[in-house]
Amino acid sequence: MTTFSETNSVCCPEFNPALWDDKLLEWKNKKFIKERVFTLFYMPVNFGSVMKRFDKVVKQAGSKMPSDGFCLAEHTSLWNMNLYLAAEKEIPGTENTLLSGKYYFKVYEGPFSDTEKWHKDYEHVLMAKKLKKSKLFMWYTTCPKCAKKYGKNYVAIVSKVN
Repeated sequence: MTTFSETNSVCCPEFNPALWDDKLLEWKNKKFIKERVFTLFYMPVNFGSVMKRFDKVVKQAGSKMPSDGFCLAEHTSLWNMNLYLAAEKEIPGTENTLLSGKYYFKVYEGPFSDTEKWHKDYEHVLMAKKLKKSKLFMWYTTCPKCAKKYGKNYVAIVSKVN
């Protein structure tokens, strides 16, 4: 990812949860590029190298990484996940994809070990709002190093709803 300051070792932008928490957004053909990440029991193994590859192909296309680091993870099994990086335009040499529909965002903060608790809460919130999910994503808003530097580990759960 882009380094935001030569004197600061932060690679991820600081996340503002108020902009995303409890939001229902509607997308029409929102552009993303897609890659697969190998996981071991849901823990990403080659996440960093995939993000470097994203950075390289985006720069080669004369574009830039999203300033908010908007990248959705779709866990497809214990062994892999799909990453969807928001894109300004189609990027050659990648799998370009479009997402459309209504997406509900709920932001959580804490250690990744709380993920199961967050998912249970998210399900309750969807039921209370009478929303049905059809596709679920996680948005890991910062890398572990930046989360430590900022003192907060924000994760958004996002799903397509109807």
